[in-house]
Amino acid sequence: MSGHDFEISGGAACVDFCNTVSDRGTEPIERLETYADLVSWGVQAGVLDVERAAALGRMAGDRPEEASRVLARAVGLREALYRTFSALAAGRRPDGDDLARLDGELPAALAWRRLAIDDECENCDWCWRDLTSTDADLAFPLAPVVVSASALLTDDDDLPRLRECDAETCGWLFVDRSRNRSRRWCDMAVCGNRAKARRHYERQAAEG
Repeated sequence: MSGHDFEISGGAACVDFCNTVSDRGTEPIERLETYADLVSWGVQAGVLDVERAAALGRMAGDRPEEASRVLARAVGLREALYRTFSALAAGRRPDGDDLARLDGELPAALAWRRLAIDDECENCDWCWRDLTSTDADLAFPLAPVVVSASALLTDDDDLPRLRECDAETCGWLFVDRSRNRSRRWCDMAVCGNRAKARRHYERQAAEG
């Protein structure tokens, strides 16, 4: 599995997926370089369990060309989602082609879902059907992303809270669930502290 440590702070799986590119405002750094990175992100984001991730890793080892195609598809979907969310965060209308790409992924994603009842037979909930070791299964990591994106885009509470980090070089997205909707940074410990340090330096320079 990938050795990348992914930052999971966006507030929704689809947003964290968009944030697998760093420093979009300067020289973008790609974090999904291999299919193993895609699977590792899924585990760290909580949308893949370890057993399913291991099975996907074995399948990818047996079918590397198909795994590479799925990775390219994942990156294309991520960029369409990023453009869509970035536009909405800025109050702009998303591109129709980007929305169409998400819409085109929905049937396959929703086909993975099934209803299951809990052990006490009191509640039903959505879960994912089992892998069957076919080529289509290698694309399973996209399903939770697509379902998450469709949920966010139709959520009247969370969609207006979608933000893009104020740091010019960052470009990461997040759902602002702060009480007064005042969150400005993807991570206060990273971009927030950098901004504070820059302002401090500029004040000192101005004071001579």
